[in-house]
Amino acid sequence: MVGLLLVVASVVGVWALVGGLDRSVRVYAARDTITAGSRLEARDLETVWVVLGDRAARYLSAESALRPGTMLARTVGPGELLPRDAVADASDGTFATVVVPSRGPLPEVVAPGSSVDVWAGDAVERGFEPPAVLVPAAEVVSLRPADSPGADGPLVELRLDRERLPLLLEAIASGDAIDLVPARSVG
Repeated sequence: MVGLLLVVASVVGVWALVGGLDRSVRVYAARDTITAGSRLEARDLETVWVVLGDRAARYLSAESALRPGTMLARTVGPGELLPRDAVADASDGTFATVVVPSRGPLPEVVAPGSSVDVWAGDAVERGFEPPAVLVPAAEVVSLRPADSPGADGPLVELRLDRERLPLLLEAIASGDAIDLVPARSVG
């Protein structure tokens, strides 16, 4: 009987010791790529147990529910832990979404979640002015097939800084030549 009590006590002791040393926390991770400006829904996320130590406060804890209107300020890739600094309130009006027709086929790297620089050349009497970057690092939300028979390339839904929106809308309305070029990655 004493031997059995010693075995049970040692098992309980080891379990308590291991449990006390466990520093894992439950945080949110993206199931798939979630682009900047997207509203966060529970179905887009999964919870994972990870050991982060002092860095745990940098990530969105799965112990708290998502607030309605929560959105992403930057793209989060599949399986990536959800950083607190990537979460924003949808009511801040930082982002705008617009559909831009491409003038031809796009490189394969242009896909949802990637960034493109929007170049525009002003339409003049005989052609176009040399192009310049109108919107740097706009985020590709989706690619859609062209909706008219004479279109040269797909329609590209972009999410961009709201301050750049008037420039882009003016270029589209005036018939400027607009091209989408993969943005250089930093780092």
